Amino acid sequence: MALNLDQARFNMIEQQVRTWDVLDGRVLDVLRDVPREDFVPVRYRKLAFADLRIPLGHGQVMMKPVEEGRMLQALDVQPGEQVLEIGTGSGFVTACLSALGARVTSVEIIGELADAAAVRLDRLGFGSVKAMCADGLDELELDPFDALVVTASCVELPSALLSKVKVGGRLFGIRGHEPAMEAVCLRQLGPDRWLPESLFETDLPRLVGAEDKPIFEF
Repeated sequence: MALNLDQARFNMIEQQVRTWDVLDGRVLDVLRDVPREDFVPVRYRKLAFADLRIPLGHGQVMMKPVEEGRMLQALDVQPGEQVLEIGTGSGFVTACLSALGARVTSVEIIGELADAAAVRLDRLGFGSVKAMCADGLDELELDPFDALVVTASCVELPSALLSKVKVGGRLFGIRGHEPAMEAVCLRQLGPDRWLPESLFETDLPRLVGAEDKPIFEF
């Protein structure tokens, strides 16, 4: 039986995303308008709207729709804001940020994912996004951003990323240890002053370059 995309998308928003207290009309419109099914690997197309993390290969996954909705709502991205995304992945979150009116720079360390996402974003009309294959933990020559999104987990959010957020800006990240990591949105109030908002528990792969260090026993 063929998947009814419109009905599946409606069910995702009404039965999943709204029940997670995602009520921001702009976010719901973006999740309705950006074709999520075009960002998942072909073999998982029928699962595009399920309450699941979808494998992308290379040990990476797409977040659940409810997680993406809560993240976008917490960031409250406004038209014209500069947003840095660390971990392009499929490019779906990138597209959502762009659809909210942000000027998005997205960095992906895995070349195959970066190339595929760039082609996909351009084909779907998100050609204004600046996507690059690079290590987001490197000292990239980038100005501070209004918002920063890290789509993978770290034990603690690296200071190299915190420094890329403007005063008054927001950072979404996932910190802690499996199986109960914490997704947070931090708002910078001033130098070394952050107001944290705990969003939800999750369990996502580590950011490449921020993996746990092995523990040696003697």
